[in-house]
This record gives sequence, structure tokens and C-alpha cells, in this order.
Amino acid sequence: MGRSTHIALLRTWLESRGHAVLDTGMTRSILAGRGIKEAKTGHTLGRLTMQLFYATDFIDRLENKMLPALRSGFIVLTDRYIYSAMARAEVRGIDSNWVRSIYGMALVPDAIFYLRVNSPQQLVERVLASGKGFDYWESGMDLHLGEDFYDSFIEYQTRMLNVFDRMTTEYGFHVLNASRSVRSVAADLRRAVLKLIDQSFAEDESRTQAASRSEPAATSPRGPDKTRTQEVAER
Repeated sequence: MGRSTHIALLRTWLESRGHAVLDTGMTRSILAGRGIKEAKTGHTLGRLTMQLFYATDFIDRLENKMLPALRSGFIVLTDRYIYSAMARAEVRGIDSNWVRSIYGMALVPDAIFYLRVNSPQQLVERVLASGKGFDYWESGMDLHLGEDFYDSFIEYQTRMLNVFDRMTTEYGFHVLNASRSVRSVAADLRRAVLKLIDQSFAEDESRTQAASRSEPAATSPRGPDKTRTQEVAER
């Protein structure tokens, strides 16, 4: 069980507590989502074109889904944000400064939860258990890292793990051991998100009290200044 399972569980739990929630993820945009999936079926998609496709997908979802939801007071959960695309680009040898520049408009998430497995072999077990087989791109077959899907998958995912581990320090990922049971990981996610929500309410209350002391009594109360979004990423 991976990201999609935990996103669904987290959304259900948040909604049961009265929160409005939007969940989204890579390749779900109306503008580019279908195009990405179709382009990848031919196994000929170029590295730069792939990154521009993913960036278009993200920007479309940011402008037309995430931002409107945040402005309306929703909690936004994303199945990967910009970091997976950045990691894929780095593993494929694309200039990191260029990749970061095209995602420069992204909001800084309130939390990034990195569901980390202990080894690529555990990811192999999940692939086999799913019955879907190895994916060409998730196995890094375009990079010619091995003679078959298995060898290429292990090498590609090892490189991805290394990049994500480095990003953990750079971007402040909240690392959760995803090799445990679904129940244990889900409980940790709920506790972490509940802490964020409590902090947000405390900050909003503090701002409201400060405003009431400095503004005329007839002034309408101000809404929250800070939007909230969380990313769930796994490798």
C-alpha cells in the first residue's frame, strides 16, 4: 500500500472531522494529464519534453485546482508535488537549476511527508504483488541502466532514493517509515496533520486577536492569511 491509499485514508479522516479537502496528483490535469500518459506509451518521450510536460501538468493543477481550493479554505493533499519531478529530472542528468526555475512559482507546502521504504527490493515486492508488472519509466529503462527490467528498476530506484534522501535535508521532508503496516503509517500521518491544523488555528486566533486590538470595532474580521497544503511522496 502506497501514496494513493494513504491519501484516501487521510482525506476520509479529515472530512470526518469537518474539513473540506481536495486531493490531486501528477498527471491529473485536464490540460496535460492525458497527453503525458499517451506520450509515455510509445517509450520515445525525450527527457526535456517529459519535464516540460510534467511542469505544464503541475501549473495547470496549481492555477485551476489547488489555488482556488486553498482560497476557499480547503486542505489540499497532493500525491507528489514538485519534488518527484525534480528527482526524476536529476536522475536523468537534466540541469537542476533549470528544473528548479520552471517550478519557481510553486507554493511552499506546509508539510512534505516522505513515505520511505527501506530498500528498492521492497518496491519490487510491491510491483509483483500488484500484478501490473514493471513500468518502463519507473524502471528507468530509458536510461539503459540494466539488461532487463529488474536490474534497471533496482538501479533506477536506488538513484531515486539517494536523491530523495538528499532532498530530505534541503527541503525538510517529514520522513515516515513506509515499510511498516498501513495502520501504523496512517496513524503517524494523522498525528502530524492534526498538529499542523492545531498550529494553524492557533496562529489564526492570534492574528485575529492582534487585529481586534489595532483595528476599529466596526471592521469586519479578517480571514486566514495562510493557505495550507501537504504533500505525500513515496520512494
